[in-house]
Parts: sequence; structure tokens; C-alpha cells
Amino acid sequence: MLSRRTVLAVGIALLAAAFASAVPPAPPAAIEPDETVLLWPMGPPGGVPEGLQERIVHRENPFGLTDRAAHDVTAPSLSIFHPQTPDGSAILIIPGGGYKWVVVDKEGFEGAAHFAGGGATVYVLRYRLPHQGWQAGPRAPLQDAQRAMRVIRARAEEDGIDPARVMVMGFSAGGHLAGTLAMQFDMPTFAPADAADTLSARPDAAALIYPVATMTEPFAHPGSRLNMLGAAPTPETITRWSLESMARPDMPPVFLMHAADDAAVPVENALMLHAALRQAGVPVALHVFEAGGHGFGLRGIAGTPLQSWPSLLHDWGVNKGIFRNDNS
Repeated sequence: MLSRRTVLAVGIALLAAAFASAVPPAPPAAIEPDETVLLWPMGPPGGVPEGLQERIVHRENPFGLTDRAAHDVTAPSLSIFHPQTPDGSAILIIPGGGYKWVVVDKEGFEGAAHFAGGGATVYVLRYRLPHQGWQAGPRAPLQDAQRAMRVIRARAEEDGIDPARVMVMGFSAGGHLAGTLAMQFDMPTFAPADAADTLSARPDAAALIYPVATMTEPFAHPGSRLNMLGAAPTPETITRWSLESMARPDMPPVFLMHAADDAAVPVENALMLHAALRQAGVPVALHVFEAGGHGFGLRGIAGTPLQSWPSLLHDWGVNKGIFRNDNS
């Protein structure tokens, strides 16, 4: 026969086990950079619009992962991920957010950690948003992207990178900004802030991942266009900020990736841009997946055809001289 004490102990153990099984596992720790540097130590060009205050918003997601977005960016910065075994390559990652906010984790830190694991030194750009009263208007994000590329090259010796092997990688609206940088790298957008601004802002390669490309209807992403150009842009302005209108033969080679069922940013964005780049004589690779939707980054792609896109990009980067061949 069991004693009362034994029965009580067994009951407590069963209750504890049931409670433990009902408590969900703790979410994985957030990925954080090794260091963060300000793009403009003396403040961005033209000063900060009155009343604007940067803040971080935490968002829900089906993966239980940290999912932050930077709203009302006032202090543009580079978050740096240093590889354990650097290969000399560098990547400037520009996350998306529809020019309304800047995604931090999904299209920023997670990709940075992945590509740093392969040997690249990765810099994630937090950039200003064009609709928030900046003196430069729609050029404000481009100012940050140009400055970021120059700061990266100015840090080449300190970070152990080759300044001639720097790729820009942009996601969604960040793809629009990355594409604009690749095509308008030499446009004067601000007075030099220091010696870094004597360096080139031209990327050595550009990877545009499900990019916002055109500002023309019916394929423009409405939110990005509204936040970039306002409610009633002129035809000239729409053309001016459409990537397919900016293609030029001296820009860097381009890697394009999109999903055919993207309901937010139609695949025609990539198709139109691919055609324009080919017409301009720009080396370009295009990968269109049958399914995947929009904004997936590296999440939820395991076991699907999408899981190949980072490897496809790596192999393309090896071919373009950005990355080193693993077998070399």
C-alpha cells in the first residue's frame, strides 16, 4: 500500500510535469550586432525634423522570433557583424519596410548573422524615411546609403575587408534603395562630412531580393510609392524614381530574386527591371520561384525551393569576385 506522503509526492510530480508541458518554450535570444556606428556623428544633413523621435516597435510573427521595426529613424546607423573567419568580403544589407519603417531582424540581423557565418563582414543599414520632413525629401534614404558605402570603405583596414569586394543587398523597399544606390552612386546628394566622403559609393555588386522596383501603376507597391513620392507625384517624378528608368551600363552586376505569387510587390517589378538591365548591357541574374509570397527573408524557407536562394546568391557572388570559393 502507498503511504499518504508517497501519494502526495506523486501527485505533485504529475502536476509539475503537466504544468511544464503547458508552458511554451522560451523564444530564442535576439540576434544582436557586434557593434553599431553612427553614419553621421554630427547629425544627418539638414538636421532632424522637429518632433521626430526614433523608436523600436516589437511585432508578432508565427515563428516566435524577435521581430523589431525601427520607426521614425533619426540616427542612421550601421550595425556590424564580424565573422569568425573573415574572407575579406563585405555586404551592406538594406532591410525593407515600405519606406514606412525599417525592419530590424527579419531582413536585417538574421541575414547578417547568416552571411557573416560564411565569412563576410556584414553591415545592416538603419536609414531615414523620406516622408518625415527631411530637408532632402525622397533623397534622404539615398544620402544614408551613399554615406554607408563610403563609411564601410573608410573602415576597410579596421574591419579587414577588401574595399573592392563590397555587395549591397536590399529587401523589398530596401531593394529599391539598394538599386537606387547601384544606379545613382555618383549623384551628389550632400556636402562631404569628412574624409570618408572622398571614397566611392558604388557597390561592387547588388542583390535585390523581392525588390520594389517600379513606381508606375499597376505594378508599384502603393505604400512604398506613397511614402517615397507622396499622394500625387508627377509623371516625371514617378519615372525619376523607377529603377527600370535608372539602368546604366557602368553600374554593378545585379542578382534579382522574387516569388511569382508575391501579392504585395508583384513579380513584374523584377521582370521589368531585368529587361531594363539587359537592355542597358548590365550583367544580371534572375531567379523567380513559383511560390513564397513576400517578405520571407530566411524564415520558413527550410524544406522549400526558397531555401536555395542564399546558396544561389553565394555562388553568383563567387562568380562576380565578391566571395571566395569555399574550395579555393
